[in-house]
Amino acid sequence: MDALLDTYGQATLLIATAIMLFGGFTKGAVGFALPMIAISGLGSFLPAHTALAALILPVFITNLWQTFRQGVGAAWETFWEFRLLIGMVFVTIALTAQLAAIIPDEVLFLFLGVVVTGFGIVQLLGWKPPSPDGARKPVEFGVGLVSGFCGGLSGVWGPPILMYLIALDTPKVKQVRAQGVSFLVGGVILTAAHLRSGVLNEETTPLSLALVVPALIGMALGLAFQDRLEQKTFRRLTLIVLCIAGLNLLRRGLF
Repeated sequence: MDALLDTYGQATLLIATAIMLFGGFTKGAVGFALPMIAISGLGSFLPAHTALAALILPVFITNLWQTFRQGVGAAWETFWEFRLLIGMVFVTIALTAQLAAIIPDEVLFLFLGVVVTGFGIVQLLGWKPPSPDGARKPVEFGVGLVSGFCGGLSGVWGPPILMYLIALDTPKVKQVRAQGVSFLVGGVILTAAHLRSGVLNEETTPLSLALVVPALIGMALGLAFQDRLEQKTFRRLTLIVLCIAGLNLLRRGLF
């Protein structure tokens, strides 16, 4: 802890802890948004690579909890049901991560922001997307392709998956677990990439480890909140957070 205080200062660590608490709570409540909250908040006062490194371990550990909260059997059942989607995400992230330097981040963030925000708004206004049950495999293939492409280039692959799960009208507990499985599988390859790239190093790894604790505390509080939510309320809250996430993507694209 003394080394962290010497490196970053007390004020920085307190603000980072508060951001991670809030991000963990949001993830516990609706199942996503921790990386976007963390990178937006931490990136406002830390160098970009340090902010990215700081969120890697909290995100990975909270995804483990989210995935296995109902046990290994439930997690495997969800993985198998969405295996085509998750497999496409994994493969496409691996293939497209090398293209990150070619396509400007601003273009990708603007595209994602428009799609995600638009989807969230029309859903809140009462429009319901048609269920893809009749053509689930090709739709799942396409969603996995788009999600993995976005993930490989920007590190953000959750919104397209969430939109697909909402279109399926997935029950609350299953939706959160499916998000956790897909985030965990994608996160494994990204974590490995950042270990190789040096983003996680002797200076940044202790900070990332320290922020695991507030993320877990926040997530525990968020999960307790989520357990009290009815399906309709959970869906509406999820859409609101999705709209906020979309607006944040627009902000990153524009500024």
